[in-house]
Amino acid sequence: MTKKFRAALFDLDGVLVDTAKYHYLAWKNLAHELGFDFSEKDNERLKGVSRMRSLDILLEIGGLKFNEETRNRLAAQKNEEYVNYIRNLDETELLPGAKECLSELRARNVKIALGSASKNASLILDNLKIGYLFDAVIDGNKAQRAKPDPQVFLLGAQELGVDPADCVVFEDAEAGIQAARAAEMYVVGVGDPDVLSAADMVVPGLQAFDADSLF
Repeated sequence: MTKKFRAALFDLDGVLVDTAKYHYLAWKNLAHELGFDFSEKDNERLKGVSRMRSLDILLEIGGLKFNEETRNRLAAQKNEEYVNYIRNLDETELLPGAKECLSELRARNVKIALGSASKNASLILDNLKIGYLFDAVIDGNKAQRAKPDPQVFLLGAQELGVDPADCVVFEDAEAGIQAARAAEMYVVGVGDPDVLSAADMVVPGLQAFDADSLF
């Protein structure tokens, strides 16, 4: 019999909503302003990575180096453009099965946390009208160390008052799966099984997840 878990921790982007396209547009526009191209393939390297580390990767691709003051200004500029995009988010942008999955887990008294590198997570949850479904929100404002460091998920378990061994993580990125593994949590990969082969279980989307299997 499969162990029954007490808590679920969800990554945000790519699991509950697809804001990656807005991140990509904002980074692409910044790269263009700095005089080089930033492709969708390049953008794959930014998945699940913090804002400043993403900027470092972008500048590395462009062969550019700036001092800390300029880097902070560029990161803030990118974020401002991204926030302008996501201000218009609404429930229609929730990925298939996301709200239904969260609601079912709540009905089963499973504790739920968000574990995301995004510093805009609360704004996104509010716009999607799903903030009330979470018992804890761990985002880039609370976790200083980005995935694959397990900090974001360990903080989530701590805020929920649940042992890491009793938590399931839902992730769509390799860095997130590595973070969950490092936290010694069970991992459900959401997306391509070839990319997410390190997960304990892989589903194409939350609409395909059967809560009976783990909760």
